[in-house]
Amino acid sequence: MSQDDFFHPVSGFELPRFAGVPTFMRLPHVPPGHARFSEVEIGLTGVPWDSGTTNRPGPRHGPRQLRDASTMIRAQHPVSGLRPFEAARCADLGDVGPNPADIPDSLERITAFYKELRAAGIRPLTAGGDHLSSLPILRALAAEAPLGMVHFDSHTDLYKGYFGGTKYTHGTPFRRAVEEGLLDPKRVVMIGIRGTAYDMEDRDFARAEGIRVIPIEEFFARGIPDVMAEAREIAGSGPTYVSYDIDFVDPAFAPGTGTPEVGGPNAFEALSVCRELAGLQIVGADMVEVSPPFDASGGTAFLGVSIMFELLCAMLSENRNL
Repeated sequence: MSQDDFFHPVSGFELPRFAGVPTFMRLPHVPPGHARFSEVEIGLTGVPWDSGTTNRPGPRHGPRQLRDASTMIRAQHPVSGLRPFEAARCADLGDVGPNPADIPDSLERITAFYKELRAAGIRPLTAGGDHLSSLPILRALAAEAPLGMVHFDSHTDLYKGYFGGTKYTHGTPFRRAVEEGLLDPKRVVMIGIRGTAYDMEDRDFARAEGIRVIPIEEFFARGIPDVMAEAREIAGSGPTYVSYDIDFVDPAFAPGTGTPEVGGPNAFEALSVCRELAGLQIVGADMVEVSPPFDASGGTAFLGVSIMFELLCAMLSENRNL
């Protein structure tokens, strides 16, 4: 491989996709400390951690399965024609090493890792991990100013606490992020919210803070182009984070997750919403809550990495024509 080709993925024409050591999208492994780390522009990173899970565990195994499934990702977007690995230097940065026995310590470790990325000018595309993983990433990326956010999920993750006041679970990250000044609530939109609820405390908080919640009924009634036009308007032209929980997708198409909710989008719609992000100033994105123990066929993981490819392309789309 020549120096010019270093950041290009290995082609399936050169090495069968079932061969070799898996990395995200067959990109080079360039962890911090690597001689070419400073050249990376978009870093794909795993956060194998699910200590915030409150029911069915398993997303700690997500990054490994997502890497394996991602060997099927090719070089060119089928609709826009964008070739992201030629548009930017992308690499697999490896995994953040969590402490599965200590939530505060893991939060600090993850934040420290992403601060290193931010200092190097690397935009992260993350594979979780449960949704609490987003909080320490935001602590690193929003250290100087709050971000906007487009959030695809069946849950708001805005609860005050669990089990008598536990503050850090996968149902609380964005409540903490607003409280800590990491998100500008008036530039946050949550899309696809549905399912039975404990109460309306999370929705009340969203309403009080100015967070726009688009429930699944409205999503289907209005259609993707209209909903996503509003999402882009809310996020505006400022720095924006995109957080994508795989349980946004109906479990008929993505059963491998810990907290599925029926009545969601299909696989094509799951990809389509990402294509409508083009033009936003995306400073980072994540795909969370893929749980291999509930993904017997591997289809959830393949959908997850297909969404990651769409997010990568959105991060590189400078205008609405891509």
